[in-house]
Amino acid sequence: MIQILFWIIIGIIIFDYLLEKTLDYLNYRNMQETIPPKLKGIYDEEKYRTSQKYEKVNVGFSMITSTFSFILILVILFTNGFAILDAGVSNITQNEYIRALLFFGILGVGMDLISLPFQIYGTFVIEEKFGFNKTTPITFIVDKLKSWLLGAILGGGILLFIMWAWIETGNWFWLIVMGGLSIFMIFMTMYYSRVIVPLFNKQTPLEEGTLRAALNSFSEKAGFKIDNIFVIDGSKRSTKANAYFSGLGQKKRIVLYDTLISDLSEDEIVAVLAHEVGHNKLHHVIIGLFISLIQSALMIWLLSLAISQPELSLALGASNPSFYMGLVAFGLLFSPISMITGIFSNIISRRHEYQADQFATNYGMGGYLISGLIKLSVANLSNLTPHWLYVFFNYSHPTLLQRKDAIMSEKMS
Repeated sequence: MIQILFWIIIGIIIFDYLLEKTLDYLNYRNMQETIPPKLKGIYDEEKYRTSQKYEKVNVGFSMITSTFSFILILVILFTNGFAILDAGVSNITQNEYIRALLFFGILGVGMDLISLPFQIYGTFVIEEKFGFNKTTPITFIVDKLKSWLLGAILGGGILLFIMWAWIETGNWFWLIVMGGLSIFMIFMTMYYSRVIVPLFNKQTPLEEGTLRAALNSFSEKAGFKIDNIFVIDGSKRSTKANAYFSGLGQKKRIVLYDTLISDLSEDEIVAVLAHEVGHNKLHHVIIGLFISLIQSALMIWLLSLAISQPELSLALGASNPSFYMGLVAFGLLFSPISMITGIFSNIISRRHEYQADQFATNYGMGGYLISGLIKLSVANLSNLTPHWLYVFFNYSHPTLLQRKDAIMSEKMS
């Protein structure tokens, strides 16, 4: 049974890798050297060639990094690397809580350090080459240290909570963990922009002026009171632009990247706001949170079944079963289910994007939204012709051309 579990884990890892590379290959083959007729008027020839080059460089780089990760995890499994680390932390302490923290702390930092050269190359070579990178080495190092500290606090706290529930509450484990994680997820939805974002970026209220007046005018027209409009210093790290909505109830806020404000006209920014307001008015934030809670409930229920099986720890080479070794094995076995739930989430997300676009279009902002999306896609060198299967598995948003066609058909109807 133990050997069967081990080879099932190996099979899942190989399947995931082959599926990912197949999708990458299809996406690569879908690229065209000359600009397709349907993209004329969106990309000029030179910009299009640059976007294709950027995409090909990223596909090649992804092939290298994912293959390295694939080989590394196989080496760890076939050499009993997890079991060796388990034995090492067991020699340090017999306290199971501390052992779990040490195990995942060493594993997480170690894997991050191994991938560090790839992260540096991606940021300071590829993104720099195509004019996107604004991150300085100091900012990169500080971000990394902050990420480790944040991961230790949040990840360590969640790990200890789940372990405590498993050891101390018995049959109540599933409900207690689900309740705790639900509270945490709701808290993060409400306060992420206030608690986490300021650790990395500065957010300042949008100053008074014609842009703020236009945004407030639209929000009043749409019956959506929004006092919290902030600008984030995204240009500190990249020239790429974005905007997002966060929070619930009185804690909701709109966050605009400073790069978005510099790249788009005021009417186009209002159209982006209209899209984000549409998400809120159509309750997409609540629906997304509800779906996340359901997915979490499924994962926790399966986890409760899995970690009660000592064979999972033994399949990774452990001498004695432990909570954290069972958790690693579960993470590897859960991958196919995670892929299925991810596909479902992407389908819902793409549907929500169409609906938010329609909301903006209903207020006469469709044309400005299209022009704004085009500017952002061109500025970000987005691949406008991804393979449909790649989109199905990986895209949380429809492609630009799909959104453009949907908005135009809505305007014509």
